[in-house]
Amino acid sequence: MTDLDHGDDFDAWCGDIGSAAAVRRGEEEWATVAGYVRHAANKLGPALPLCLPGEPQECGRSAQQHVLAWGAVLKARAQDVIDQAAPAPGYAAFAGGTLYQRHRAFLGDRTSP
Repeated sequence: MTDLDHGDDFDAWCGDIGSAAAVRRGEEEWATVAGYVRHAANKLGPALPLCLPGEPQECGRSAQQHVLAWGAVLKARAQDVIDQAAPAPGYAAFAGGTLYQRHRAFLGDRTSP
């Protein structure tokens, strides 16, 4: 992996499934979300040079793909924070597994129709 990993292998890994399951947002809305996620990731670790649409180093990828790439960085950095804060490996496993899944379930319940 490089510090410029935009996840260009998504299609190879997932197949080209389109965006039917994704929340429908415009490019500008996705760019706003990407900025928020990038900001959060950079608060937890050193700033990364991944670009966002509209920035001088614009790469031509969609803002939605930047949300996915930055979300992956944020998730990895959050797990690193958990690992560093845990007084023993079991605490990290519980927080990164069981507690994480509880929070995911809560978010799923909130967003279900």
